[in-house]
Amino acid sequence: MQYDLILSNIGKYVKLTEAEASFFTSKLQLKEVGKKAYVLQQNERCRHLYFLNSGTLRAFHLTARGKESTVMFAIADWWITDMYAFTNDQPSVMNIKAVEDSQLMCLSYPDLELIWEKIPKFEKFFRILMQKAYVREQLRSIQNLSLPATERYDRFVSKYPAIVKKVTKKQIASYLGVTPEFLSTIRKER
Repeated sequence: MQYDLILSNIGKYVKLTEAEASFFTSKLQLKEVGKKAYVLQQNERCRHLYFLNSGTLRAFHLTARGKESTVMFAIADWWITDMYAFTNDQPSVMNIKAVEDSQLMCLSYPDLELIWEKIPKFEKFFRILMQKAYVREQLRSIQNLSLPATERYDRFVSKYPAIVKKVTKKQIASYLGVTPEFLSTIRKER
């Protein structure tokens, strides 16, 4: 069933009744995007929170000079959005692009607020998601400030082996904040 993965994801933190699960899934829109297609472009309004059923996405910021800085990747069973733009109804500061053909579940902000109102346990679920995301980003910031690039690369490969297999070396370098040439040097040493 197309909702099994998302309901399993939610079930890790809260238990839904059949009626609650049905109400929640009725608010989801299924979207399929091809490889290299944009899910969201910088400066667009971010209208949805996305859950990946399958595929891989990359979120990145593009500077005025054309330099890409990868903010995050997402694979099946992960959530992704431009949280700043989504929660503040502002233009996006990031692009989200498919690394490979992907299937997404889309949830709009008005529907998310309705779900919070009708099923309060979803507030707990999304609080847990946000806490985990905040901790992950805080640790990443500390590592970027304190660890050498070689160690950051080793930790990335160890923590996200599925992502390493799906994205380019250039995208990994962008995520780590190093040049592709420097990343090639690191990889040769391994």
